[in-house]
Amino acid sequence: MTQQAETINGYKKRAKQLVAQMTLKEKIHQMVHAAPAIERLNVKAYNWWNEGLHGVARAGTATIFPQAIGLAATFDEDLLQEVADAIATETRSKFNMQQRYGDTDIYKGLTLWAPNVNIFRDPRWGRGHETYGEDPHLTARLAVRFIRGLQGDDEKYLKTAACAKHFAVHSGPEDVRHSFNAVVSDKDLRETYLPAFKACVEEANVEAVMGAYNRTNDEPCCGSELLLEQILRGEWNFDGHVVSDCWAIRDFHLHHKVTANEVESVALAVKNGCDLNCGSLFLFLQDAVAQGLVTEEQIDKAVTRLFTTRFKLGLFDEPEQVPFSSIGYAETDSPAMKALNLTASRESLVLLKNDGLLPLDRSRFRTVGVIGPNANNRRALVGNYEGTASRYITPLEGLQDYLGDGVRVLYSEGCHLFQNKVGGLAQPGDRLAEAKGVCAESDLIVVCLGLDSGLEGEEGDIGNAFASGDKPNLDLPGQQEELLRIAHESGKPVVLVLLAGSALAVNYADAHIPAIVQGWYPGAQGGRAIAELLFGEYSPSAKLPVTFYRTTEELPAFTDYSMNNRTYRYMRSEALYPFGFGLTYGQIAIDSVELDADSVTESGIRAKVRLHNAGTLDASEVVQAYVRADSPGAPNAQLKAFRKVHVAAGTSVDTELTLPLDAFALYGEDGTTSIAADTNYTLHIGFSQPDARSVALTGRTPHSFTLTARTAEKSRFF
Repeated sequence: MTQQAETINGYKKRAKQLVAQMTLKEKIHQMVHAAPAIERLNVKAYNWWNEGLHGVARAGTATIFPQAIGLAATFDEDLLQEVADAIATETRSKFNMQQRYGDTDIYKGLTLWAPNVNIFRDPRWGRGHETYGEDPHLTARLAVRFIRGLQGDDEKYLKTAACAKHFAVHSGPEDVRHSFNAVVSDKDLRETYLPAFKACVEEANVEAVMGAYNRTNDEPCCGSELLLEQILRGEWNFDGHVVSDCWAIRDFHLHHKVTANEVESVALAVKNGCDLNCGSLFLFLQDAVAQGLVTEEQIDKAVTRLFTTRFKLGLFDEPEQVPFSSIGYAETDSPAMKALNLTASRESLVLLKNDGLLPLDRSRFRTVGVIGPNANNRRALVGNYEGTASRYITPLEGLQDYLGDGVRVLYSEGCHLFQNKVGGLAQPGDRLAEAKGVCAESDLIVVCLGLDSGLEGEEGDIGNAFASGDKPNLDLPGQQEELLRIAHESGKPVVLVLLAGSALAVNYADAHIPAIVQGWYPGAQGGRAIAELLFGEYSPSAKLPVTFYRTTEELPAFTDYSMNNRTYRYMRSEALYPFGFGLTYGQIAIDSVELDADSVTESGIRAKVRLHNAGTLDASEVVQAYVRADSPGAPNAQLKAFRKVHVAAGTSVDTELTLPLDAFALYGEDGTTSIAADTNYTLHIGFSQPDARSVALTGRTPHSFTLTARTAEKSRFF
């Protein structure tokens, strides 16, 4: 037994001993997120509910990193772990301070309900910007590193406890999430919806898993025998605790109608492995035990799991024993945190189009016009589940700061984000004339359009203009496209900056605007990163973690969870901007690719890739490997390995990609995988997908290799 295993067993033993001293009522009260103190046992009050999606959320000042979808666009595993470690540091710094003053309120604990590893299968989903995009492999790889960053690498203690959510098959629609039944085939379940969760459990040892609101194949996720007992704890040997989504247990009887009342609902959840209730319905467990629906032994098992987590966090040990107890409050919002945040913002910005306008030459412009509803919109910097920054830098402010007194910056909101006027008593289009005036006076126009978390987000979010949080379509809302046309028709050079957490069908912009930057929700430093990108202080390097479609009409029904014709892996139409696409200012090319074998063996395939930067600017590129099986019904070429590589100007760099045997597995309709002997595969290695649209946009064709599988692996659940 390893030292770590012995330590964990020790925590389990201590937790079991502590739970044995509690009354049934005391144990049950520990199973709700606002767990009260048990003074006679020296158990402090603890609130399990805290958020750390892209920074410590909802608890005052903290660093606001780019929203998760922006972090995904970095395609940088090392950066994800570094950002998560910073979030854990700030969580500990705030927790240590709050404990000194007796503050045990909500959002003040060490259990962070992040990351969100649901698959962003439909661009209309309002919560998609909380995820790492539409691809299972990218999501899994980034989530594993994010979890490792949150939980740390100490041999005895967790820095914080991460939580993979929402398990499973959950991605809208938001307005019916409390009653919706996501029907999914075994193939899609195993091939698309579960791999990221599996990696979180088996590779990252995530401490917690949160169930989803909806049903999956008729079972409510927070009480699903298939998901929680058979797969999570059975197949994957998950050893942490399961938490319900907030107030999801009451949906069992109120909306899913699978139970008759509160007592039956809490019994179903606990019997199938849900240990912690975000909410208070688990207090009905007293009645469930009395009625024989749940045993006290089942309660003991759940509470022991919860206290094991608290022991792992060092909450019952002296502070001097726990290395993270010494993290001071000064670590929050420190200069180092601001610097990392700026790096993350820079790395998240995707250059979608550049007809030679970028990077801008500052000396050419005397007046720069900045227009659009997102030019000075702080909400468009941060997305949802956000903290409070000590300073926000919007695109307008970033350009003002960067250009200083030497260049005049003119500003007009131009239009409302989604309504037809800004002023309540005004006529429609009340800011369009001002925008025309700014365009007329300017040498360059930067148009900032898109969405914010008031338009796309979670069902029930305060101020969500579309009520459910989902987008009704992929169009720019309100008068935004009209504003863009005004800028273009002025005859001045135009740069479009999109701030949005999801794909938009910007066909007019693609046809008419010379430069387009996808900024996501780039964090509190986002405006500075955008200004520096436009003027060439660094080369963009991010790639799209989602597909940008041309029309809403080409999408399958939002409620259809089949992957048929969904995402780049199965879509049949041509994308506007494909998954994996993003331009740079650099001149990096792949000089050569060498494979260690010409057929797929038990050890998979290793590819040695040599990159050369022929330009004068240091830059980074994302080397991507895609696999396509020559088999009926197989997906399109799928991402199976990637690596972000920095290459200094005029130099060459070698890197290596490893594709394990599983990268070549094919899924059957029953959800099992197999690698059949003599199956042919095409392996593509480049800076994008191998599809025709990506090749046309980048001007580069990936290196391609035909491989044959020389192994016949027995089918198994993957």
